[in-house]
Amino acid sequence: MDFQRGKAKEDPEINLIPMIDVLLVILIFLMVTTTFSQIAELQINLPTAEAEKSADKPLSINVAVDAGGRYLINNSAMADSGVEAIGLALRRAAEGKPDPVIIINADAKATHQSVVNVMEAARQAGYSHITFATQSSPAK
Repeated sequence: MDFQRGKAKEDPEINLIPMIDVLLVILIFLMVTTTFSQIAELQINLPTAEAEKSADKPLSINVAVDAGGRYLINNSAMADSGVEAIGLALRRAAEGKPDPVIIINADAKATHQSVVNVMEAARQAGYSHITFATQSSPAK
């Protein structure tokens, strides 16, 4: 039963004030919980030093490993490729000097085991300074 026949129906309206209140509360919440990073504003002046290069250059031993697993120590080929033989050759190349730098020049196709053999031989010989020689890739 429709008792209000003569009355026109009102269109529903959207009340914007509660929606604005909710948005303001969300905005305040975001402003309070946001952290601001000021790292970019720090001015850091790094210290400088003037030092002469050391006159005594440490002994370096170049160990080349090719793709076939053959070794060259200071450009002299090795007949035996065992860890003990490599360690003995490293001791001979060091000429009794303590703690030389072992530079491993390994081919890109060399097996991982052949490089690990050189590292293990250096460890057994008591040499802890090992580095790898690389070349930079051509600019594209």
